Amino acid sequence: MRKWHGETGNERGFTMIELLVVTAIIGVLAAIAVPQFKEYRARAYDARAQSDLRNAMTAQEAYFLDFESYSASVERLPGFVLSEGVNLAVRTVGETDWAGSSYHERGTKTFCFDAADGKPLSSQMGLGSCN
Repeated sequence: MRKWHGETGNERGFTMIELLVVTAIIGVLAAIAVPQFKEYRARAYDARAQSDLRNAMTAQEAYFLDFESYSASVERLPGFVLSEGVNLAVRTVGETDWAGSSYHERGTKTFCFDAADGKPLSSQMGLGSCN
């Protein structure tokens, strides 16, 4: 009678149950890690939008020193480079003040600044213009 390969007693490899358990553990770990990764990315995008608005604040002051007025256009700000994916809008408020807002298209917050009220940079949930 012929012996089957599996009847030798020197079997090597994993059983189906062991493979299923490992697969289930990997699935649980992935289910935990993916949402956390998305949240970290959204926070990074928000930080990029906030940084661009802070840089625009500095560039506006440099523009004011040269022209004694604030710029209503981001393109005219000296040395300012807008990051990819960031939407930034500036507007003049009278002759001596300006306001601006920025958000990243993949972020979760909008950052706002108004020189007239003297408040520091603020943020609000959602994308779009400031209140």
